Amino acid sequence: MEKLMFHPHGKEFHQNPFSVLGRFREEDPIHRFELKRFGGTYPAWLITRYDDCMAFLKDNRITRDVKNVMSQEQIKMLNVSEDIDFVSDHMLAKDTPDHTRLRSLVHQAFTPRTIENLRGSIEQITEQLLDEMEKENKADIMKSFASPLPFIVISELMGIPKEDRAQFQIWTNAIVDTSESNRELTNQALREFKDYIAKLIHDRRIQPRDDLISKLVHADENGSKLSEKELYSMLFLLVVAGLETTVNLLGSGTLALLQHKEEFEKLKQHPEMIATAVEELLRYTSPVVMMANRWAIEDFTYKGHSIKRGDMIFIGIGSANRDPNFFENPETLNLNRSPNRHISFGFGIHFCLGAPLARLEGHIAFNALLKRFPDIELAAAPNDIQWRKNVFLRGLECLPVSLSK
Repeated sequence: MEKLMFHPHGKEFHQNPFSVLGRFREEDPIHRFELKRFGGTYPAWLITRYDDCMAFLKDNRITRDVKNVMSQEQIKMLNVSEDIDFVSDHMLAKDTPDHTRLRSLVHQAFTPRTIENLRGSIEQITEQLLDEMEKENKADIMKSFASPLPFIVISELMGIPKEDRAQFQIWTNAIVDTSESNRELTNQALREFKDYIAKLIHDRRIQPRDDLISKLVHADENGSKLSEKELYSMLFLLVVAGLETTVNLLGSGTLALLQHKEEFEKLKQHPEMIATAVEELLRYTSPVVMMANRWAIEDFTYKGHSIKRGDMIFIGIGSANRDPNFFENPETLNLNRSPNRHISFGFGIHFCLGAPLARLEGHIAFNALLKRFPDIELAAAPNDIQWRKNVFLRGLECLPVSLSK
């Protein structure tokens, strides 16, 4: 039998990560492989069973901060230019006490009340997008709905002027592209993003507004404030974690509903079940299919496996969310599933701060879409569905649908 070897950039993983991860979950759940990246090779581990994923997410011997395991010279070898190294200065890339300080400051600007106050705006944006879709018999859900909705919401939340949003979207599209072939374009987008954000930060220091950038700039915790670099990093995190994951939830979630007609009809007839429906769509589609940027900070043994300091850890979220030892009939979409302890938003201190916003957008968007277009159908063969080339995020390139019979 051929030895299993994980290839994160392989075609098979790109097309169907759940199948690939499922094989490892069954045959080699704590899998050691060599990660080839940026011209180097790095020892890494792929973790695929729910209990093991949870154990690694909670383990203090695992760090999110690369500076805890690599020297400055080693970090430079990763080819991260100093002018864009802010991408790893946000709270998800930090451990306590740095993480605690950053999360406390960000929470001041990202309170539950702030999110709930967006409800009316999200409903209005949703209806406007559906109005535009209604003018045609066919649409691309990704282009017409799943992508613009979270983008407009996050732009309004951050305070990005309408006249700048087209360029801002070009940057965000390039930033979330993790393919090495487009690496220089991504880096250039990060530089331009940083320069643009620097101007907004400067303006908000002088003249605060009722937007997230102003709140982050002026957030204060016992005299501690976010540094300029931390501000760049937190706003970068909002774009990647707060935008793309919601885009993927709306796109992949719509596809899942269209492919499961009984569940589709159930939600259409009972919109009040939207909360459990969104949790199941988060589990089933896993918008973040894999979490990385974790390293062992010391040598240790886990279930007979010798993990060394500096080894990278890949948490297979998409696999854990379909572990039959934890979920009953995990390959089945069940919008009534309860309890549903998926880990699509992570776990512990690094649990996604933007989860309430993603959930709120999901609740509003799915119900509105099904109410407006009760006869919506997939307008593409399953084999023609194209997925974006991203190792960590699972999202569609496009989703053609017919809106009426």
